[in-house]
Amino acid sequence: MLRPQLVLFLFFIWLAPTFSALAQSEDSTQASITHSSKGFVFTTADKKFQLQFASRLQFRFATPDDQNPLTFDDFDNPDTRLFKINRARLKIGGHAYQPWLKYYFEYELAQGNLLDFRVMIEKWPWLKFKFGQWKVEYTRERFISSGEQQLVDRSIINRPFTLDRQQGATVYGNLAGKGIANFSYWVAALTGTGRGSTFNDDNKLMYFGRLQWNFLGEELDFAGGDLEISQRPVGIIAFAAVTNTSPYTRFSQSGGGQLEGFEAGENGQYKVDQFQVESALNYQGFSWAMEIHRKTIFDIKSQNGTTLGGFYAQAGYFPHGLIPSITPKLEIAMRLSQYRPDLDIRSNTQQEVGLVGNYFFAGHKNKLTAEVTRFTFEDQSLLRKDETRFRFQWDISF
Repeated sequence: MLRPQLVLFLFFIWLAPTFSALAQSEDSTQASITHSSKGFVFTTADKKFQLQFASRLQFRFATPDDQNPLTFDDFDNPDTRLFKINRARLKIGGHAYQPWLKYYFEYELAQGNLLDFRVMIEKWPWLKFKFGQWKVEYTRERFISSGEQQLVDRSIINRPFTLDRQQGATVYGNLAGKGIANFSYWVAALTGTGRGSTFNDDNKLMYFGRLQWNFLGEELDFAGGDLEISQRPVGIIAFAAVTNTSPYTRFSQSGGGQLEGFEAGENGQYKVDQFQVESALNYQGFSWAMEIHRKTIFDIKSQNGTTLGGFYAQAGYFPHGLIPSITPKLEIAMRLSQYRPDLDIRSNTQQEVGLVGNYFFAGHKNKLTAEVTRFTFEDQSLLRKDETRFRFQWDISF
């Protein structure tokens, strides 16, 4: 694992040409230094080079536990109260040589993980290219930054269905037709072995595609809630699918891993095919998001297949729109999520119901979140289990 000091050193070595361009600008007095939602922004006078530098901290209190329960035994763990620095991120981005030749790095200091490193060619809105490692745009819930979510964390279906971060290349863009003829797309070929992996286990890549219908004529940003209080509705309906063969049945920030009930895999052991349908809408302080998932895992070694299913539905609102005496900085949101680890066993169900309040000091860049969540597990051979969790979080970027 790379040490934070070494990663920082490598970052600055890689960015040396940008700093050099800033220093050697024909008129250095015109080189600008500003601050925006992307952090501190350094731009040369000719606009050919730009460096964005930001950091983010996330402080969290949780009881009786911070992690979502995964098995029945998790409900019997001793109750605890914990306070932790949940995330400590360093973000570096910008463009070099041309405004449409962009780059981005993100490093998790608390865990020592290099999360993102990518280069984007975005000269044409309808045809863009991306190379490197990034969080795949498979689901809206996972692609939204953890600092721009409505609830403290993602739903219980994120763990079994996310592709998380992968290495590879993608083609994407927005076909900006008028009105309902507005579509966005993503098509990618990926290594398919997770974050930080430098090899592919077999001769098969992960293939991913997403088609998004911007049925009200414009794209909806990947961010939770309607903080801008949209004066006209903005909505999307999307379909995404992926196929992959690897040793893994799930992915996370840590890389490839296994879902409960699956043994550690050999190269090319698990063939995974999955798809999801989602919708989202923002209008006058109200926000809506929903995803429906299906995933089939075929164990080539044992010749057994398992189909998983799940969904979540989430809605939020700024009550100031109905009651002006309530501060406009307060948002209330709710989420219902359900996961079935095997659709052939009807009585095996995991459910989550969450209620949250967000107070925005400066949008998602500085906010407090208070959340209560109720988990319910049912199994055909075990008693029903329930747990209520409370969490409080401060997320700040600068």
